Amino acid sequence: FSESAGLRAMLRISLLVAALLGLCSAGGVLSKMAPGGSKGQGTCAADRTVGNVKDCFRESFGEDPEYIFAAPGRVNLIGEHTDYNDGFVMPCAIDYHMVCAVTPTKDNTITAVAADFDCKPNKFSLAEPIVKAEAKEEFWSNYVRGVCKVLKEDKELPLKGAKIVIGGDVPQGAGLSSSAALEVSVGTALNKVFSLGLGPKEIALTGQKAEHWVGCNCGIMDQLISACGHADHSLLIDCRDLSTFSVQIPKGTSIVIVNSNFKHELAGLDSEYNQRRSQCEEAAQHFGVSHLRDVTAETLLKAEKELDPTTFKRARHVVTENDRTEAARRALEKGDLVTMGKLMAQSHASMRDDFEITVPPIDALVEIIGSVIGEEGG
Repeated sequence: FSESAGLRAMLRISLLVAALLGLCSAGGVLSKMAPGGSKGQGTCAADRTVGNVKDCFRESFGEDPEYIFAAPGRVNLIGEHTDYNDGFVMPCAIDYHMVCAVTPTKDNTITAVAADFDCKPNKFSLAEPIVKAEAKEEFWSNYVRGVCKVLKEDKELPLKGAKIVIGGDVPQGAGLSSSAALEVSVGTALNKVFSLGLGPKEIALTGQKAEHWVGCNCGIMDQLISACGHADHSLLIDCRDLSTFSVQIPKGTSIVIVNSNFKHELAGLDSEYNQRRSQCEEAAQHFGVSHLRDVTAETLLKAEKELDPTTFKRARHVVTENDRTEAARRALEKGDLVTMGKLMAQSHASMRDDFEITVPPIDALVEIIGSVIGEEGG
């Protein structure tokens, strides 16, 4: 990475055109009847991906789908790795979606097709215990299987067979929660088509449980913002009771997502996500509480010598990040982007030094972008 004049100029241009690329938008879920195409109550149509999914459905099943649903990906402004510690997070939905086209059938078979993987089908029966697909090329189907497993086996809801095609434009492995958007789109589709009676938060919890089954012991943030977000707002989420508070993005402000091209993976043996969660649980146990949400910065500091140095650093990130997230909500409400920027910079430093989850490409981008925008943003 270089802080050359050319790169600086490119970044300045990207900030100027950001409004044309779309502000943080499209919270919630779009539902759309096919073939009539009348829009539902969602705030964003995700039309750029619907066509590909419909084409794949026709190719796979020889007919149009009866319903199309979409759920957005997300970017988190602040509140990293606080969700599974019962803390606060403040994400917003973005204008990239995962789409689920569905037609119910009269049998107990789910036929799922991935539009983004050459329209390859994957079948499983609801009349038998749902198990994971082991083949690497079928791994995507485990997110669909997981949602169906939670609805059918855990919640014992009257789920029936369906033809399903999924696809979307949320970049995979880019940290924008493509898997959560997929789970919410599938969960919303099945909930609506089979009248299961679930609300948005219950759908989010269904998606989270499905993700756990797939192999990532994630918090609730990603699924909840995908199911409950609002256009042009961030969403302060209290991950203890799942209460939410919409925070207006100041008018004239654009949220720019910069792709580092560094791919991460949450599920699988290559991930350290579950290790970080275990370290946080170890710290909470030391203080006799269920989650680090209940530990203050003062209490933590007094106990520094009682904890393993690594465990202490993990806990310090979570405790201070909770405080930063609440302060960020207040700053955003006032339109105070200077304070917001400082808090976001502190958050990154904490992730880099205490939680140790950043990588050199990300650190370089943060430094370069910060030098370009200065106090104009975070």
